[in-house]
Order: sequence, then structure tokens, then C-alpha cells
Amino acid sequence: MVLLDSEFCRLNSIFRLLKIVTLELYVHMNFDLDAIHQSAINIAKQGGAHTLKYFNKSFDVERKSDDSPVTVADRETESKMRDAISELFPDHGIVGEEFDDLNPDSPVQWILDPIDGTKSFIHGVPLYTTLIGVVVNGVPQVGIIYAPALDELCDAARNKGARLNGESCSVRSCDDLASASFMSTDCYTSVKFNYGDAFDTLVEKTRIHRTWGDAYGHMLVATGRADLMFDPILNIWDAAPLLTVMREAGGVFCDTEGNETIESGNGFSCSRELLPEVLQVFAENS
Repeated sequence: MVLLDSEFCRLNSIFRLLKIVTLELYVHMNFDLDAIHQSAINIAKQGGAHTLKYFNKSFDVERKSDDSPVTVADRETESKMRDAISELFPDHGIVGEEFDDLNPDSPVQWILDPIDGTKSFIHGVPLYTTLIGVVVNGVPQVGIIYAPALDELCDAARNKGARLNGESCSVRSCDDLASASFMSTDCYTSVKFNYGDAFDTLVEKTRIHRTWGDAYGHMLVATGRADLMFDPILNIWDAAPLLTVMREAGGVFCDTEGNETIESGNGFSCSRELLPEVLQVFAENS
């Protein structure tokens, strides 16, 4: 019986190894970073353009189970983006805020948020964005943040740098909270998710605080127009492009413990120089 158990474990290990090798071969044969990157830019632009058909117009607003708002623009835009991805890359997976996952076992996953900042969108404020993140075997590879009402698009691909409307962009040099501009989406969500003391400390220590938030706040950091953006709560589609964009812009996106991931449920963006001081604030106010 021991021999049989041992043999079963050995065969199971072989099958797992074969599965890993098969996935790696699939990615090698079917993954073209440049093609995916350019396609993501185009699809974000197409999705963003569709949101403008509803921006500053009259439309119904529904409430999801978590009381967050959703509109016909969210659903139509994500549907169009999904159709475009599936036409170009039928084997790739898609994760989105408004619909069920597609091809969840694919090693290449497109993660979509058609309108990040729906509250801004509803009120005719142009600081909402259309987001795309592409992850391969769990590793973020492409990030797109597009603010269609402002026609600002920040794109990045792994080891290929970051750009704002086609021009190279980067975080600005800032190694001191006293000199930093601090962005957040609002002033109450941090309290709700037990980051109230850390938030108040950051407001006190930084030079200026503004609520130019959601993904647009992270784009401001990536393009050198702000120094710190904090989100106390993030879904995977909110965070998907941020790690790639920030890393390629010379900065960092991480959670409040310093883990560079899009899956922790919270995160902030800043320069590498500013990172230790920000982490210290969270550690001292946890």
C-alpha cells in the first residue's frame, strides 16, 4: 500500500509538471507582448469613446448588491471591449466588473474596468477612466489607464516603459512626505476600512491633499503630476493596470505592507524614494 501511495504521488507530480510545461509552451507560442499591448491601447480607446456617448447625458443609475452604482454605459462599454478582445484573441481569458469570467483557465487574462470612477462619471466629472490590465501566468504584463473625457491615455508594458499620450512619462523625484502631494478618492473610505489614523497622518505630513482619485490619481503619480495616491479598497479590476504602469514609470504600486501585487485589496502609488516613509506611516498606524 505504501508503494502504491508513493507511486501515485510520483505520477501526480509528473502530471503537474506536464501541465506547467504545456502552459509555458502555450504562452511561448501564443503570447506576443507587442501585439497585446497595442491591442489593449486600441480597445481602451474604443471603450472610452463609447462612454462619451453617455457622459454628461441623462441616463438611469442602478445599484449593485454592494450599493455601488452601475449604468448602461458600464455594461455596454465592457461588452464592446470583450467582443473586441475575443475577436483578436479567442483563447484568452477575460475578467470584468460587469460580467462573468471568460476562459478562466487561460494563462493570459485581460482584466477590465469599463468605467473606473462611476460616481464621477454620473456627475459629469471628467476624472473617470477606462482600465485594462493583462496578466500572464499571474504576472502583470500590460497596463492601460485612459481618461476619455480628458483624452489622456497612460500605457505601459513590462520592460518597455510608460507613456502619456505616446510620450515617455515617469514619476517625479520626491523622497519626503513634507514635499509630497497626496491624492485619494475621498476622505471617509479610509476610516471605513480601518485606515483612518494612517490617512489622517498622511494628510498631516504631506504638503497638499486633493481628492483627484480613483485610477486617475494613480495616473497623476505615474506621469509626475502627483506624488502619492492611496486606495484603501480595490477590486482586481481596479488594480489590474496599476502595478505595470507604476513600475514602468519608475515608481511603485504596492499594498500597505509593501507587497507589489494587484490582489491585496488595497494599494498606493508613489516614487521608490518615498516608499519607506509611506510604509512607516502604515506600520505605525495599523
